[in-house]
Amino acid sequence: MQGWEVAVIALAGLWAGLINTVVGSGTLVTFPVLVALGYPPVTATTSNAIGLISGTITGAVGYRKELTGHGRRLAGYAVASFLGAIGGAALLLSLPPDAFETIVPVLVGLSVLLVAVQPLLARRLKERAKPAQASGPLVYLAVFAVGIYGGYFTAAQGIMLVGLLGLLVADPLQRLNAFKNTLAAVVNLVAGVIYAVVAPVDWTVVGIIAVSSIFGGLLGAKVGRRLPPTVLRAVIVVVGIAAIAFLLLD
Repeated sequence: MQGWEVAVIALAGLWAGLINTVVGSGTLVTFPVLVALGYPPVTATTSNAIGLISGTITGAVGYRKELTGHGRRLAGYAVASFLGAIGGAALLLSLPPDAFETIVPVLVGLSVLLVAVQPLLARRLKERAKPAQASGPLVYLAVFAVGIYGGYFTAAQGIMLVGLLGLLVADPLQRLNAFKNTLAAVVNLVAGVIYAVVAPVDWTVVGIIAVSSIFGGLLGAKVGRRLPPTVLRAVIVVVGIAAIAFLLLD
């Protein structure tokens, strides 16, 4: 690997760690970079997922204040993410490459739409029905489903989590972002362990992304926690639209 390639991957890892913490979809930075540098798609997916584990963990730690008093809920959600990630990793290793990715743009699009209209939907639901449940079966099912997607193809799982949780639970957006960071870390960790054992991995790439994404995750936590909800929501929508465009044009 040449020096310029190391630099490009490191910069991609830094930006992915930052954008993962603030919004999600950091994989849409690193994955195309690795493919453009000549890595096979499966190797790019697995190496990227393992490399970004450290960044997602530091991002989750950076949001720990928003999770104070919600440890029991987080543990329940984490179990659902854990189980979903196992299923998603199994799909990656058993299904044809394009079997699941054909519906990814639709899923991301629906998630972006949920994020955009969540304040309006929340007000309507509050006026017409009981408050959203913090730990109802539908919440766990949604987290489990996103875990499956994240274990298969990690890109935009954060946008999906924020979109669905914003509709199903009555929490401020910054806390939803904190949940998102922690659950994404769980999914990446579980999928990464499975990939490391049974899938092709480039460990040089993993090392470069792992180190650079740590700094990106720390920086992302500082930036994301200072953004007003409206600005954070706008960033999520913009990145989500960019993710859809990438997936459709890829």
